[in-house]
Amino acid sequence: MRLYVVQHGQAVDKDVDPKRPLSEPGRGDVERMASFLGRAGIRVARILHSGKKRAEQTAALLAAAVGSSRPPEKTSGIDPLDPTDEFARAVSRWTEDTMVVGHLPFMGRLVSRLLIGDAAAATVAFQPATIVCLERGEEGGWSLAWMIRPELLADRG
Repeated sequence: MRLYVVQHGQAVDKDVDPKRPLSEPGRGDVERMASFLGRAGIRVARILHSGKKRAEQTAALLAAAVGSSRPPEKTSGIDPLDPTDEFARAVSRWTEDTMVVGHLPFMGRLVSRLLIGDAAAATVAFQPATIVCLERGEEGGWSLAWMIRPELLADRG
C-alpha cells in the first residue's frame, strides 16, 4: 500500500483573502505536480484533504491526474496542530493507495511518525506542493519510496 502525503500549494496571504485559496504560483506548482504524477502513471483509490480551501483546491487539481474514481473527501484529524497518533493508527488499517492533502506541521510530523515512530523528529523538508510517497511493507513498517518538490520539475516557470 502506498500513502501519498501532500502539503497544499502556496496560498494567498490571509490579508488578501481570509479563506487562503491557492495563489497563482501555488496553482501552477500543483498543476505541474499533477502533470508529473499523471506522466508517471500514479493512481490512487482515494484522496483526503483537511477541508481548508487551499487543501481542497490542491486535492481537486491532483485528483484529475491520479485517476481516483471518488471525489476528494474532507477528513478530520489532519489540521496543522493535530496529534498524529490516531491518524497513523487509521492509516495502518488502510489497504488502498491513498493521497492525503494537508498542512504543516502535521504532514511532516505524520511522515516522521510513520517512518521512525517519532512525530517530533524532522525527517523530510516540505515546501508548498511537496509530495512524499511512503510504502507499507508486508510486515506493516513504512519506508520512503520517493519525494518530490516543485522546484525539481524541469518545466517550472
